[in-house]
Amino acid sequence: MSATPTPFDADRPGPQPADPRPRTLLGRLYRRDLAAYPATGPRMVYLAIVVVTTVVLYYMLYIQYAVATSIITHFDMSYRYFVWVSVIGNAAGAFASLVAGLADRWGRASMVVYGLLVASLLVFFGLPNAGSKATYLVLFALVSVIEGIVLVATPALIRDFSPQLGRATAMGAWTMGPVVGSLVVTTVTSQTLDTSSWQDELRYSAVAGLVVFVVAIFGLRELSPALRDQIMVSLRDRTLVEARARGIAPDTLARGSQWRQMLRPAVAGPGLGIALFLLLYFAAVGNFVVFFATTYGYSEQRANAVANWYWAANAIALVVVGLLSDKLKVRKPFMVAGAVGSIVVTALFATRATHPETGYYTFAWLFVGIGVFSGVAYGPWMAGFTETVEKHNPAATATGLAVWGWTVRIVVAVSSALIPVLVTSVTPLVEHGPQVTAAQAQGAPALAIVSAHPQIFAELGKYPPGKAPADVTARAVQEVGPADLAVVQKAQPQLAVLQEYGTKVQKAAHDGPGQWRTWWWICVGGQVLFLPFVFLMSGRWSPRRAREDARAHEAAVASELATLT
Repeated sequence: MSATPTPFDADRPGPQPADPRPRTLLGRLYRRDLAAYPATGPRMVYLAIVVVTTVVLYYMLYIQYAVATSIITHFDMSYRYFVWVSVIGNAAGAFASLVAGLADRWGRASMVVYGLLVASLLVFFGLPNAGSKATYLVLFALVSVIEGIVLVATPALIRDFSPQLGRATAMGAWTMGPVVGSLVVTTVTSQTLDTSSWQDELRYSAVAGLVVFVVAIFGLRELSPALRDQIMVSLRDRTLVEARARGIAPDTLARGSQWRQMLRPAVAGPGLGIALFLLLYFAAVGNFVVFFATTYGYSEQRANAVANWYWAANAIALVVVGLLSDKLKVRKPFMVAGAVGSIVVTALFATRATHPETGYYTFAWLFVGIGVFSGVAYGPWMAGFTETVEKHNPAATATGLAVWGWTVRIVVAVSSALIPVLVTSVTPLVEHGPQVTAAQAQGAPALAIVSAHPQIFAELGKYPPGKAPADVTARAVQEVGPADLAVVQKAQPQLAVLQEYGTKVQKAAHDGPGQWRTWWWICVGGQVLFLPFVFLMSGRWSPRRAREDARAHEAAVASELATLT
């Protein structure tokens, strides 16, 4: 953690009120800045609203992946088209993240509040009523734009309201937003999908978003620029931070190009590293349902249920490890330990995912291990990343988070596009697998008859149905029997499906586990590549040295307060 106080310039202008104008009700809905750092109670409320907002936003974003097969069927999409819905959405979200870098100048809270409203309306009215797959793609891209903005604005708010000595706990809580959002998705769908349509599932998430919007529009506030653009190591700094804020003119808060300050290896490098580390997480959100449905024959409900183990373990680990990281005052040891543990368990998952006998609870316990270790790495990483950004320019926090948000969304888009290229088996299994399975079940008696008389049916197959020569037909009736021949003739639609797609689906089912294993090993590689970037980030490795820094900071704050007094 950084423990260097921002220098106080005695030559800056004297005390200035943050906002001398009286606030009307409408004014309070737009101007949300606080002139003083909030006490613990209100601060916890603001943090809780940000976390819950993040949860419902990701609930709305991720719900489409939980009902992927239903959406594909409804719109008669190819699997590749559905993948490109995700790719285009993530690309749109990436560039929206860059726009959200303006939160350093425009503020964060209004972006979050009104972004949540727009996303809720799109998910409630737009997506379920989309008239075509093209309309669905455009609407989902708009939802992803909102996600890209909030992806930057919400952790910026968390950073503002959490001093460094409590940052890992707060960031662990924020990181629970996407994770708990995923857990809500899988929990709700696993309990309701058998009686609800995919449109209902989307509307459930939108209703949750509208409820939280009502809370946020009245309850969410943010620090004034003079307060948020300083480094706050502990709550003991509150008096000094407020004193500085009274003496800082708005045009002196940030000097130089914020983008140039953030586009440096120490910021952009870790942003890329964590995006690569999360490749498995992205695959879990977007493809676990497809993977388990095509490889193990799980229903949507069962696939979502096994994913619950991942999300629940990850959520618990984020909070527990955040508390421990703050207590020890270090981040990097947790990042490394979590990454190494995640590499080991993900490698085990990659090896077991090709065995058809691997059971539900084997996957469940592997997901518990992956969820725990990824939480050990990710919560402290978020805290360490914001502290690294602060070290270079605390007034550019949202800009630094925009660089990270853009990188993450681009990596998601690229990885989403690569999966159907590497896992070619998915397309025939998703598009024709259920059709072939149904044809096999319905045509089983006819298949048995055809298998018992291969030569005569091979001869009949040379002619269109009902067009075989009389002698061939007579021989078929004599050899097969009129009743059995009628069974085969009745099953012609099913047999046609099997003839056209059966071989492709059979080959895809054989190749699929090995192709998925290749992707899981790529995810392991991403976790390995994450490790070197840890060394670019600020912060101590030793808890003892971190405690020494904290004591030195407290002495510096006391000295500066004495000078100001």
